Amino acid sequence: MYAEGGWKPSWEPPRKPRLTKRQERVLLWLIAVNLLLLLIAPIGGATLIHAVLAMLRHG
Repeated sequence: MYAEGGWKPSWEPPRKPRLTKRQERVLLWLIAVNLLLLLIAPIGGATLIHAVLAMLRHG
């Protein structure tokens, strides 16, 4: 039913590089910042929640 190697269209668009060096660097920085925020944000969020609870308790 299927030919060996599969069917290929008669015209294929030229392939561009996936990312330029600058785009790759920006992407790596964004990943690093997100990983850092994954560690810091829960601590900061917990601190804010504790501060609100302390204010509510002591009126």
